[in-house]
Amino acid sequence: MTAKLILEDGTILFGTSFGAMESSVGEVVFNTGMVGYPETLTDPSYTGQILVLTYPLVGNYGVSERLIQDNLQRYFESDKIHLRGLVISELSKSYSHWNAVQSLDSWLQEQKIPGIYGIDTRMLTQKLRTRGSMLGKLIKREEYLDFHDPNGENLVARASRKTPQIFGAGKKRVLVLDCGCKNNIIRSLVCRGVEVYVVPWNWPAEKEQFDAVLISNGPGDPVQAMKTVETVRKLLALGKPILGICMGNQILSLAAGARTYKLKYGHHSQNQPCVQVGSKRCFITSQNHGYAVDENTLPEGWLPWFFNANDGTNEGIRHKLQPFMSVQFHPEATPGPVETNFIFDEFIEMV
Repeated sequence: MTAKLILEDGTILFGTSFGAMESSVGEVVFNTGMVGYPETLTDPSYTGQILVLTYPLVGNYGVSERLIQDNLQRYFESDKIHLRGLVISELSKSYSHWNAVQSLDSWLQEQKIPGIYGIDTRMLTQKLRTRGSMLGKLIKREEYLDFHDPNGENLVARASRKTPQIFGAGKKRVLVLDCGCKNNIIRSLVCRGVEVYVVPWNWPAEKEQFDAVLISNGPGDPVQAMKTVETVRKLLALGKPILGICMGNQILSLAAGARTYKLKYGHHSQNQPCVQVGSKRCFITSQNHGYAVDENTLPEGWLPWFFNANDGTNEGIRHKLQPFMSVQFHPEATPGPVETNFIFDEFIEMV
């Protein structure tokens, strides 16, 4: 069945439908990863977005079984697909992998997520890189849908869990503010021997008992999650170790008094080069965000920690004296480079 992707600049791209027989609207962004579509699709940071995968063949290794390990989905970053639609060049009609149990097509149908293939994703990516992220409509049936900008909503409230959960065990407790937390952030803490207490984005965390705080990744504009920002301001006053990841970098910066802004097309890839400030060390990182910190607005006492070698944007901050730090990239990334795992080690040493 023919489907079409309509962009807000008037571009109409025709392709073949797969996945759910539904239409959707959202912000169109691209991801340059070569593998890892199960992890990518279940990343809560893609809430409200129509995702373009630049790799030409998608679906060749299927979708793995739903294995629960340590009360988490073993091969996924959350318990569902969060994006609004999937755009690819070529869909593999058959799959082969030792633990695959279904195709990408059937998984999207099960999750009620529409997809379209047969799209020139190279051309589409160049268009998005030139103009920037655009609103789009993925149309499966002849129906009229208005364009809708999801960044005007509090997407963090949609992606965050609704009740607290505890994972792992240890003498120290790390409280995680869930803005759309990826499973592997929790795994990365549990394997380092701490108890992980995960609470919703709007939880009065300052009233809880804990030894340190981690502010997770999440979707959309961080300014929409001001309740979390206000909570982090209270947590800063306690002086306990704080680590922010992805949106957590933006939330911590806002709580400190800095500002954030929207990037032209965001960073959605597994190969972003980040340089540690004051050195020549460059780390290859995995990223997924559409907003960045304006490091020129950082108040006294705060310093840039990393910057992006491609566009010079901020990739992390830390405090001169207090145990507060954050990174814009994903040190827990799966799939993706793991050479920034030391961020978790440094955090646990602080704790």
